[in-house]
Amino acid sequence: MQFLLADTFTDSLSKLTNDEQKAVKTTVFDLQVDPAHPAIQLHRIDRVKDKGFWSARVSRDIRLIVHKSRSSMLVCYVDHHDKAYDWASRRKLERHPKTGAAQMVLIRERIEEVKITQYVETEAPQHRPLQHADTEKLLAYGIPQDWIEDVINATEDGLLELAELLPAEAAEALLTLATGNEPEQPVQHTADENPFEHPDAKRRFRIMENIEELQLALDYPWEKWSVFLHPAQLETVQQNFNGPARVSGSAGTGKTIVALHRAVWLAEQNPDARVLLTTFSGILASALEVKLTRLISSRPRLKERIEVHALPELALRLHASLFKPVKLAEEDYIATLIAEAASRSEAQPFRKAFLMDEWRDVADAWQLSSWEEYRDVLRTGRKTRLPENRRREIWTIFEQVHQRLSNEGLTSLNAVYKTLEQTYATKSRFPYDFVLVDESQDISVAQLRFLSKLSSVPNALFFAGDLGQRIFRQPFSWKSLGVDIRGRSRTLHINYRTSHQIRSQADLLLGPEVSDVDGNTEKRNRTVSVFNSQKPQILIFGSDSEEQKAVAKWIQDKLDNGVKATEIGLFTRTMDELNRAEAAVKAAGVPYTVLSDAVRESRGITLSSMHLAKGLEFRAVAVMACDDEIIPLQSRIERNTDEAGLEEIYNTERHLLYVACTRARDYLLVTATEPESEFLDDLRGT
Repeated sequence: MQFLLADTFTDSLSKLTNDEQKAVKTTVFDLQVDPAHPAIQLHRIDRVKDKGFWSARVSRDIRLIVHKSRSSMLVCYVDHHDKAYDWASRRKLERHPKTGAAQMVLIRERIEEVKITQYVETEAPQHRPLQHADTEKLLAYGIPQDWIEDVINATEDGLLELAELLPAEAAEALLTLATGNEPEQPVQHTADENPFEHPDAKRRFRIMENIEELQLALDYPWEKWSVFLHPAQLETVQQNFNGPARVSGSAGTGKTIVALHRAVWLAEQNPDARVLLTTFSGILASALEVKLTRLISSRPRLKERIEVHALPELALRLHASLFKPVKLAEEDYIATLIAEAASRSEAQPFRKAFLMDEWRDVADAWQLSSWEEYRDVLRTGRKTRLPENRRREIWTIFEQVHQRLSNEGLTSLNAVYKTLEQTYATKSRFPYDFVLVDESQDISVAQLRFLSKLSSVPNALFFAGDLGQRIFRQPFSWKSLGVDIRGRSRTLHINYRTSHQIRSQADLLLGPEVSDVDGNTEKRNRTVSVFNSQKPQILIFGSDSEEQKAVAKWIQDKLDNGVKATEIGLFTRTMDELNRAEAAVKAAGVPYTVLSDAVRESRGITLSSMHLAKGLEFRAVAVMACDDEIIPLQSRIERNTDEAGLEEIYNTERHLLYVACTRARDYLLVTATEPESEFLDDLRGT
């Protein structure tokens, strides 16, 4: 007999007290080991439509709802006595007649109090997006038979309400159809196939093979498990590409999950392979490590062949093992050397900020080592024209900087990447067989060159990223560096993490599509979220103190409504404004942690700059201090030295606010003091 857990069970379990959860877990363990044990006290539930529902006594008032058949036992729900029985009375477990997937379906006639917005003849006509949809077609997408009529009659608002009540694949198809797009055809199972083995069923029901796997499932909240894949995601995970490939999609569409699963799949398919999972920052690498551990903690030998590293740390470690440790020059010191060299130049003076940008974005980024290389470089992203004589003057300054760094035994991180790139280009043995890169939109030229030399396997490179979240790097051509993903780029459109209300409002900050330098385009207007939440709040105040009081009240309201402190994040544009967030948290009287490169794990409410928020997720997020001259940051605008730089600044500042807002799952608050950022008008849709 198969023993399974439903996502509805783990969701309900998380809402109980710690003592109640412990008692429930003990009962579930006993149920798996010996379901017939008399101490469990299993009773069939009367007065329910689905006669497969049974209850198990956990304590005097806590009841576990399970569904029994000849071949399976599914743990469905847990709650206090009356609420648990009421839940069972409203649902039935059935096999969908078209797709063959097991579904937990709300019983239509038992939810009369749910008001689905429909067209009524006495009202002014309202648009019904699916009024002409074919019934058989709707069924083919996994929509339960009982709900077809509601789908056809629902208005646009009604479809959003319906999506909350339907199985996930039905909700996704419904919202995709409503936007005028065609969903992907679902997998069809025959009658003799196990309905719990259907890809859609695996997203909500997990088969427990043993006690160890059950322990892990009970230890981690359902949304932290990172084990359930949409069929479209699974196809990308298991595809054998004939060259470098990339999966893209807006925030919350599961790109990181795809990268994690692909890393595991590659290790499983290639028993002797070494797999690298990497990203550009230490905080993001730590988050990847945690998720990977949760995914394969029951298979320690597999974990031994999958390494997770931040790119800077990886490069320094490999360089130390091949040669010796390096001493990196701080950016401020390089700026000092550039200023000193420029002051000795007899040529027409350059602005210090321009020279530093030219060093960072061109000379050091592309690791140019000669006048000829600098003369011929395309200077992608730098549109200020430089005639050859002016370039030569600049290169004279940079030559002096190179010489000073060499004399003092200092180097840049990009130089480390180049050394490693050149080293592995001549080797016949490589440190890894497969390389997967998360948040790839923010890797640099030198990092991409380095990564491309870490393996000789044709499909070694796999990237996950979102061009709309590029906040660190100037755009550049991957194709020119030998990494051509054309024809091997996949875009995800189903958002699992961010509600429809938050996603659709954050999307107003960006265009309907984004493109890279090589012409690869990501269309964002097909993305749909599979759940609803409150509409985001955008509040403007007359003073910092008013803002802090309001945010403190918002924090307390979320805590009173069951949101844990660790599920709340507060972000500001830079660390300079973080004192406003700290004041709000202190007023609320809640513990908090300020994230930094050194502090990567939070206890209590998380506070950080928007940049460090990348890759994180919370149930509730407050984005504070969105004032004029803070976002976009006035100091960046003032130091701009390139005619194309202003557009790039505005783009990345918009991306940054988008990143901060899309860290939220259920609740989003955006605050500012007068005068507020011009971006907030876009966020409002005005």
